[in-house]
Amino acid sequence: MPVPFHSLRHAPRPLLDAGIDPQAQQPASPEAARVPEEVTETKVKTKTFRECAKAYIDAHRPGWKNEKHAEQWPSSLEEFVYPMIGDLDVGAVNTDHVSSIIEPIWRTKVETANRVRGRIEAVLSWATSREYRQGDNPARWRGHFENLLPPRSKIRRVKHHASMPYERVGGFVRELQKNGSVGCRALEFLILCASRTGEVRGADWGEFDLTAGVWTLPGERMKAGVMHRIPLSGRALEILDGQKRLTGGVGFVFPGQRSEQPLSPQVLLSVMERMKRDEFTPHGFRSSFRVWCAEKTTFPSAVCEAALAHTNRNTIEATYQTSDLFKRRGKLMRMWSAYLAAPEMISKGPWAKYLAEPEDDEDDEEGEVIPIRPAAAA
Repeated sequence: MPVPFHSLRHAPRPLLDAGIDPQAQQPASPEAARVPEEVTETKVKTKTFRECAKAYIDAHRPGWKNEKHAEQWPSSLEEFVYPMIGDLDVGAVNTDHVSSIIEPIWRTKVETANRVRGRIEAVLSWATSREYRQGDNPARWRGHFENLLPPRSKIRRVKHHASMPYERVGGFVRELQKNGSVGCRALEFLILCASRTGEVRGADWGEFDLTAGVWTLPGERMKAGVMHRIPLSGRALEILDGQKRLTGGVGFVFPGQRSEQPLSPQVLLSVMERMKRDEFTPHGFRSSFRVWCAEKTTFPSAVCEAALAHTNRNTIEATYQTSDLFKRRGKLMRMWSAYLAAPEMISKGPWAKYLAEPEDDEDDEEGEVIPIRPAAAA
Protein backbone atom coordinates (compact mmCIF):
# COMPACT_ATOMS: atom_id res chain seq x y z
CA MET A 1 0.00 0.00 0.00
CA PRO A 2 1.63 3.33 -1.04
CA VAL A 3 2.31 5.87 1.68
CA PRO A 4 1.14 9.47 1.02
CA PHE A 5 3.97 11.90 0.34
CA HIS A 6 2.98 14.27 3.15
CA SER A 7 3.62 11.49 5.67
CA LEU A 8 7.13 10.76 4.51
CA ARG A 9 9.03 13.90 5.55
CA HIS A 10 9.07 13.40 9.34
CA ALA A 11 8.00 9.80 9.55
CA PRO A 12 10.04 7.27 11.55
CA ARG A 13 12.02 5.04 9.19
CA PRO A 14 10.69 1.69 10.59
CA LEU A 15 7.14 2.67 9.75
CA LEU A 16 8.05 3.76 6.27
CA ASP A 17 9.97 0.58 5.64
CA ALA A 18 6.89 -1.39 6.69
CA GLY A 19 4.67 0.59 4.33
CA ILE A 20 2.53 2.00 7.16
CA ASP A 21 0.99 5.45 7.07
CA PRO A 22 2.35 7.22 10.19
CA GLN A 23 -0.67 9.53 10.40
CA ALA A 24 -2.91 6.53 10.89
CA GLN A 25 -0.93 5.68 14.02
CA GLN A 26 -1.44 9.06 15.71
CA PRO A 27 -3.85 9.09 18.73
CA ALA A 28 -7.08 10.88 18.19
CA SER A 29 -7.36 14.37 19.63
CA PRO A 30 -9.15 14.67 22.98
CA GLU A 31 -11.99 16.46 21.20
CA ALA A 32 -12.41 13.64 18.71
CA ALA A 33 -12.22 10.97 21.43
CA ARG A 34 -14.86 12.59 23.55
CA VAL A 35 -18.25 10.85 23.20
CA PRO A 36 -21.23 13.18 23.54
CA GLU A 37 -22.87 12.87 26.94
CA GLU A 38 -26.24 12.35 25.39
CA VAL A 39 -24.90 9.18 23.75
CA THR A 40 -23.34 7.66 26.87
CA GLU A 41 -26.19 8.53 29.22
CA THR A 42 -29.19 6.26 28.79
CA LYS A 43 -32.33 6.73 30.75
CA VAL A 44 -33.13 3.73 32.94
CA LYS A 45 -36.84 2.90 32.80
CA THR A 46 -38.18 1.33 35.97
CA LYS A 47 -41.54 0.02 37.15
CA THR A 48 -42.56 -2.33 39.90
CA PHE A 49 -44.05 -5.70 39.04
CA ARG A 50 -47.42 -4.52 40.40
CA GLU A 51 -47.39 -1.47 38.12
CA CYS A 52 -46.54 -3.60 35.10
CA ALA A 53 -49.24 -6.13 35.96
CA LYS A 54 -51.86 -3.39 36.26
CA ALA A 55 -50.80 -1.95 32.90
CA TYR A 56 -50.91 -5.41 31.31
CA ILE A 57 -54.40 -6.10 32.69
CA ASP A 58 -55.68 -2.69 31.58
CA ALA A 59 -54.32 -3.29 28.08
CA HIS A 60 -55.76 -6.80 27.67
CA ARG A 61 -59.00 -6.65 29.66
CA PRO A 62 -61.07 -5.42 26.66
CA GLY A 63 -60.17 -8.64 24.85
CA TRP A 64 -61.16 -10.97 27.68
CA LYS A 65 -64.66 -12.20 27.00
CA ASN A 66 -64.85 -14.42 30.08
CA GLU A 67 -65.80 -12.27 33.08
CA LYS A 68 -64.57 -14.86 35.56
CA HIS A 69 -61.19 -14.92 33.82
CA ALA A 70 -60.99 -11.13 34.06
CA GLU A 71 -61.70 -11.32 37.81
CA GLN A 72 -59.23 -14.12 38.47
CA TRP A 73 -56.28 -12.33 36.90
CA PRO A 74 -55.92 -9.57 39.53
CA SER A 75 -57.17 -11.69 42.44
CA SER A 76 -54.63 -14.49 41.82
CA LEU A 77 -51.79 -11.97 41.57
CA GLU A 78 -52.99 -10.31 44.77
CA GLU A 79 -53.10 -13.60 46.66
CA PHE A 80 -49.93 -15.31 45.44
CA VAL A 81 -47.66 -12.82 43.68
CA TYR A 82 -47.87 -9.27 45.02
CA PRO A 83 -46.97 -10.20 48.62
CA MET A 84 -43.66 -11.57 47.31
CA ILE A 85 -42.66 -9.37 44.34
CA GLY A 86 -45.40 -6.75 43.92
CA ASP A 87 -43.19 -3.85 44.98
CA LEU A 88 -40.00 -5.23 43.41
CA ASP A 89 -38.48 -3.58 40.35
CA VAL A 90 -39.74 -5.72 37.48
CA GLY A 91 -36.25 -5.77 36.01
CA ALA A 92 -34.94 -7.50 39.15
CA VAL A 93 -37.40 -10.42 39.13
CA ASN A 94 -35.47 -13.66 38.73
CA THR A 95 -35.97 -17.41 38.87
CA ASP A 96 -35.63 -17.56 42.67
CA HIS A 97 -38.46 -15.07 43.07
CA VAL A 98 -40.77 -16.99 40.75
CA SER A 99 -39.84 -20.31 42.37
CA SER A 100 -40.67 -18.98 45.85
CA ILE A 101 -44.19 -18.27 44.59
CA ILE A 102 -44.83 -21.37 42.48
CA GLU A 103 -43.10 -24.25 44.26
CA PRO A 104 -45.07 -24.11 47.56
CA ILE A 105 -48.37 -24.69 45.71
CA TRP A 106 -47.21 -26.79 42.75
CA ARG A 107 -47.94 -30.13 44.38
CA THR A 108 -51.19 -29.15 46.08
CA LYS A 109 -52.74 -26.69 43.61
CA VAL A 110 -50.98 -27.50 40.38
CA GLU A 111 -53.58 -25.95 38.08
CA THR A 112 -53.66 -22.73 40.09
CA ALA A 113 -49.86 -22.71 40.28
CA ASN A 114 -49.50 -23.09 36.52
CA ARG A 115 -52.01 -20.31 35.84
CA VAL A 116 -50.15 -18.02 38.23
CA ARG A 117 -46.83 -18.91 36.58
CA GLY A 118 -48.31 -18.15 33.16
CA ARG A 119 -49.59 -14.78 34.37
CA ILE A 120 -46.20 -13.86 35.79
CA GLU A 121 -44.65 -14.88 32.47
CA ALA A 122 -47.11 -12.70 30.54
CA VAL A 123 -46.45 -9.64 32.71
CA LEU A 124 -42.67 -10.07 32.43
CA SER A 125 -42.93 -10.45 28.64
CA TRP A 126 -44.95 -7.23 28.53
CA ALA A 127 -42.28 -5.50 30.64
CA THR A 128 -39.55 -6.72 28.28
CA SER A 129 -41.44 -5.42 25.26
CA ARG A 130 -41.80 -2.07 27.03
CA GLU A 131 -38.05 -2.11 27.84
CA TYR A 132 -38.51 -2.25 31.61
CA ARG A 133 -36.40 -5.42 31.77
CA GLN A 134 -33.95 -7.38 29.65
CA GLY A 135 -32.98 -11.00 29.18
CA ASP A 136 -34.83 -14.29 29.30
CA ASN A 137 -38.19 -14.62 31.00
CA PRO A 138 -37.58 -16.38 34.38
CA ALA A 139 -41.21 -17.59 34.53
CA ARG A 140 -41.19 -19.42 31.18
CA TRP A 141 -42.05 -23.11 31.19
CA ARG A 142 -40.34 -24.44 28.05
CA GLY A 143 -36.65 -24.93 28.57
CA HIS A 144 -36.74 -23.55 32.09
CA PHE A 145 -39.39 -24.46 34.68
CA GLU A 146 -39.99 -27.76 32.90
CA ASN A 147 -36.52 -28.63 34.18
CA LEU A 148 -37.27 -27.46 37.73
CA LEU A 149 -40.72 -28.91 38.43
CA PRO A 150 -42.47 -32.21 37.70
CA PRO A 151 -44.98 -31.98 34.83
CA ARG A 152 -48.60 -31.38 35.76
CA SER A 153 -49.59 -34.77 34.34
CA LYS A 154 -47.37 -36.47 36.93
CA ILE A 155 -48.81 -34.64 39.92
CA ARG A 156 -51.24 -36.75 41.89
CA ARG A 157 -54.50 -34.89 42.02
CA VAL A 158 -55.13 -33.92 45.62
CA LYS A 159 -58.62 -34.55 46.81
CA HIS A 160 -60.14 -31.49 48.42
CA HIS A 161 -59.90 -31.90 52.15
CA ALA A 162 -63.10 -31.80 54.12
CA SER A 163 -63.77 -28.83 56.34
CA MET A 164 -63.47 -29.42 60.06
CA PRO A 165 -66.89 -30.01 61.67
CA TYR A 166 -67.84 -26.81 63.46
CA GLU A 167 -68.33 -28.75 66.71
CA ARG A 168 -64.57 -29.39 66.76
CA VAL A 169 -63.34 -25.94 65.74
CA GLY A 170 -63.56 -24.44 69.26
CA GLY A 171 -61.30 -27.13 70.69
CA PHE A 172 -58.86 -26.65 67.83
CA VAL A 173 -58.76 -22.89 68.47
CA ARG A 174 -57.92 -23.47 72.13
CA GLU A 175 -55.01 -25.67 71.02
CA LEU A 176 -53.79 -22.89 68.74
CA GLN A 177 -53.83 -20.44 71.64
CA LYS A 178 -51.34 -22.61 73.55
CA ASN A 179 -48.76 -21.96 70.83
CA GLY A 180 -47.33 -18.48 70.45
CA SER A 181 -46.14 -18.74 66.85
CA VAL A 182 -47.15 -16.18 64.22
CA GLY A 183 -48.62 -19.01 62.12
CA CYS A 184 -50.94 -20.12 64.95
CA ARG A 185 -52.11 -16.57 65.62
CA ALA A 186 -52.70 -15.98 61.91
CA LEU A 187 -54.71 -19.19 61.63
CA GLU A 188 -56.86 -18.33 64.65
CA PHE A 189 -57.47 -14.87 63.20
CA LEU A 190 -58.47 -16.48 59.89
CA ILE A 191 -61.00 -18.69 61.72
CA LEU A 192 -62.44 -15.80 63.73
CA CYS A 193 -62.93 -13.65 60.61
CA ALA A 194 -63.92 -16.51 58.27
CA SER A 195 -61.40 -15.09 55.82
CA ARG A 196 -59.49 -16.51 52.90
CA THR A 197 -55.86 -17.47 53.38
CA GLY A 198 -54.50 -14.79 51.08
CA GLU A 199 -56.54 -12.08 52.78
CA VAL A 200 -54.95 -12.87 56.16
CA ARG A 201 -51.43 -13.41 54.84
CA GLY A 202 -51.47 -10.08 53.03
CA ALA A 203 -53.15 -8.12 55.83
CA ASP A 204 -51.49 -4.71 56.24
CA TRP A 205 -51.81 -2.44 59.25
CA GLY A 206 -53.15 0.32 57.04
CA GLU A 207 -56.32 -1.74 56.52
CA PHE A 208 -57.29 -1.72 60.21
CA ASP A 209 -59.16 0.72 62.42
CA LEU A 210 -58.60 -0.82 65.83
CA THR A 211 -60.61 1.85 67.60
CA ALA A 212 -63.71 1.15 65.51
CA GLY A 213 -62.95 -2.57 65.31
CA VAL A 214 -63.07 -2.73 61.51
CA TRP A 215 -60.86 -4.44 58.96
CA THR A 216 -61.35 -2.92 55.49
CA LEU A 217 -59.95 -4.91 52.57
CA PRO A 218 -59.58 -2.96 49.31
CA GLY A 219 -61.20 -4.37 46.19
CA GLU A 220 -57.90 -5.37 44.60
CA ARG A 221 -57.31 -7.78 47.49
CA MET A 222 -60.71 -9.45 47.23
CA LYS A 223 -61.67 -12.37 45.02
CA ALA A 224 -64.72 -10.52 43.67
CA GLY A 225 -62.79 -7.27 43.29
CA VAL A 226 -65.10 -5.41 45.68
CA MET A 227 -64.10 -3.65 48.91
CA HIS A 228 -65.08 -5.68 51.98
CA ARG A 229 -65.44 -4.60 55.62
CA ILE A 230 -65.05 -7.15 58.40
CA PRO A 231 -66.33 -6.41 61.93
CA LEU A 232 -63.74 -7.59 64.43
CA SER A 233 -64.68 -9.54 67.55
CA GLY A 234 -63.02 -8.93 70.91
CA ARG A 235 -60.72 -11.93 70.50
CA ALA A 236 -59.69 -10.83 67.00
CA LEU A 237 -58.74 -7.42 68.43
CA GLU A 238 -56.70 -9.12 71.17
CA ILE A 239 -54.68 -10.94 68.50
CA LEU A 240 -54.12 -7.67 66.63
CA ASP A 241 -53.01 -5.90 69.81
CA GLY A 242 -50.41 -8.60 70.36
CA GLN A 243 -49.19 -8.42 66.77
CA LYS A 244 -48.97 -4.64 66.95
CA ARG A 245 -46.57 -4.91 69.87
CA LEU A 246 -44.42 -7.30 67.86
CA THR A 247 -44.45 -5.41 64.55
CA GLY A 248 -44.74 -1.85 65.75
CA GLY A 249 -47.91 -1.46 63.73
CA VAL A 250 -45.98 -1.16 60.46
CA GLY A 251 -46.10 -3.37 57.39
CA PHE A 252 -47.68 -6.81 57.42
CA VAL A 253 -49.75 -7.82 60.42
CA PHE A 254 -48.46 -11.39 60.18
CA PRO A 255 -44.95 -11.03 58.71
CA GLY A 256 -42.89 -13.87 57.35
CA GLN A 257 -39.29 -14.66 58.24
CA ARG A 258 -38.38 -11.32 56.69
CA SER A 259 -40.48 -8.47 58.04
CA GLU A 260 -41.03 -6.95 54.61
CA GLN A 261 -42.64 -10.15 53.34
CA PRO A 262 -45.87 -11.87 54.41
CA LEU A 263 -46.22 -15.39 55.71
CA SER A 264 -45.52 -18.07 53.14
CA PRO A 265 -48.62 -19.95 51.88
CA GLN A 266 -47.07 -23.08 53.35
CA VAL A 267 -46.98 -21.81 56.94
CA LEU A 268 -50.68 -22.25 57.74
CA LEU A 269 -50.68 -25.72 56.16
CA SER A 270 -47.64 -26.60 58.27
CA VAL A 271 -49.51 -25.56 61.41
CA MET A 272 -52.30 -27.99 60.49
CA GLU A 273 -49.76 -30.75 59.89
CA ARG A 274 -47.93 -30.21 63.17
CA MET A 275 -51.22 -30.33 65.05
CA LYS A 276 -52.22 -33.60 63.32
CA ARG A 277 -55.13 -31.92 61.52
CA ASP A 278 -53.79 -32.13 57.98
CA GLU A 279 -56.95 -33.90 56.80
CA PHE A 280 -58.41 -30.37 56.85
CA THR A 281 -57.26 -27.15 55.20
CA PRO A 282 -57.22 -23.54 56.44
CA HIS A 283 -59.65 -22.55 53.69
CA GLY A 284 -62.05 -25.21 54.95
CA PHE A 285 -62.80 -23.17 58.08
CA ARG A 286 -64.95 -20.90 55.91
CA SER A 287 -67.19 -23.89 55.27
CA SER A 288 -67.14 -24.77 58.98
CA PHE A 289 -68.36 -21.25 59.72
CA ARG A 290 -71.05 -21.38 57.03
CA VAL A 291 -72.44 -24.71 58.23
CA TRP A 292 -72.52 -23.39 61.81
CA CYS A 293 -74.45 -20.32 60.63
CA ALA A 294 -77.02 -22.51 58.90
CA GLU A 295 -77.45 -25.10 61.63
CA LYS A 296 -77.01 -23.15 64.86
CA THR A 297 -78.16 -19.59 64.23
CA THR A 298 -81.20 -17.72 62.97
CA PHE A 299 -79.24 -15.15 61.00
CA PRO A 300 -80.58 -14.79 57.46
CA SER A 301 -78.65 -16.37 54.62
CA ALA A 302 -77.89 -12.92 53.18
CA VAL A 303 -76.04 -11.96 56.36
CA CYS A 304 -74.06 -15.20 56.43
CA GLU A 305 -73.10 -14.92 52.76
CA ALA A 306 -72.09 -11.29 53.23
CA ALA A 307 -69.81 -12.36 56.10
CA LEU A 308 -67.98 -14.59 53.60
CA ALA A 309 -67.82 -11.77 51.02
CA HIS A 310 -69.81 -13.88 48.59
CA THR A 311 -71.36 -12.14 45.61
CA ASN A 312 -75.14 -12.42 45.37
CA ARG A 313 -75.70 -14.37 42.16
CA ASN A 314 -79.33 -13.33 42.05
CA THR A 315 -79.05 -10.17 39.97
CA ILE A 316 -82.49 -8.92 41.01
CA GLU A 317 -81.74 -9.30 44.72
CA ALA A 318 -78.29 -7.80 44.23
CA THR A 319 -79.83 -4.73 42.61
CA TYR A 320 -81.90 -3.98 45.71
CA GLN A 321 -79.28 -5.12 48.24
CA THR A 322 -77.50 -1.80 48.75
CA SER A 323 -76.32 -2.43 52.33
CA ASP A 324 -73.37 -4.59 53.34
CA LEU A 325 -75.30 -5.60 56.48
CA PHE A 326 -72.32 -4.56 58.58
CA LYS A 327 -74.09 -4.21 61.94
CA ARG A 328 -75.82 -7.56 61.65
CA ARG A 329 -72.59 -9.18 60.56
CA GLY A 330 -70.94 -7.68 63.62
CA LYS A 331 -73.37 -9.58 65.85
CA LEU A 332 -72.81 -12.75 63.86
CA MET A 333 -69.01 -12.59 64.12
CA ARG A 334 -69.13 -11.85 67.86
CA MET A 335 -71.47 -14.80 68.36
CA TRP A 336 -69.10 -17.02 66.34
CA SER A 337 -66.20 -15.92 68.54
CA ALA A 338 -68.22 -16.61 71.70
CA TYR A 339 -69.18 -20.04 70.39
CA LEU A 340 -65.53 -20.93 69.72
CA ALA A 341 -64.54 -19.80 73.23
CA ALA A 342 -67.28 -21.65 75.12
CA PRO A 343 -69.87 -23.54 73.04
CA GLU A 344 -71.77 -24.67 76.12
CA MET A 345 -72.32 -21.08 77.29
CA ILE A 346 -73.79 -19.76 74.05
CA SER A 347 -77.33 -20.70 75.05
CA LYS A 348 -77.17 -18.87 78.40
CA GLY A 349 -76.02 -15.41 77.41
CA PRO A 350 -77.23 -12.64 75.13
CA TRP A 351 -76.77 -14.86 72.11
CA ALA A 352 -79.54 -17.24 73.08
CA LYS A 353 -82.12 -15.29 71.06
CA TYR A 354 -80.07 -15.88 67.89
CA LEU A 355 -79.84 -19.66 68.37
CA ALA A 356 -81.74 -21.86 65.97
CA GLU A 357 -84.28 -24.26 67.42
CA PRO A 358 -82.99 -27.85 67.28
CA GLU A 359 -84.62 -29.78 64.48
CA ASP A 360 -85.50 -33.45 64.36
CA ASP A 361 -83.57 -35.37 61.73
CA GLU A 362 -85.72 -36.39 58.81
CA ASP A 363 -85.37 -39.99 57.72
CA ASP A 364 -85.58 -41.12 54.13
CA GLU A 365 -87.56 -44.18 53.02
CA GLU A 366 -84.80 -46.54 54.12
CA GLY A 367 -84.49 -44.98 57.53
CA GLU A 368 -81.14 -43.29 56.89
CA VAL A 369 -80.53 -39.80 58.20
CA ILE A 370 -80.12 -37.25 55.41
CA PRO A 371 -77.73 -34.49 56.49
CA ILE A 372 -78.56 -31.10 55.05
CA ARG A 373 -75.52 -28.87 54.71
CA PRO A 374 -74.84 -25.85 52.54
CA ALA A 375 -72.31 -25.99 49.75
CA ALA A 376 -68.67 -25.43 50.63
CA ALA A 377 -67.73 -21.78 51.00
CA ALA A 378 -65.42 -20.44 48.36
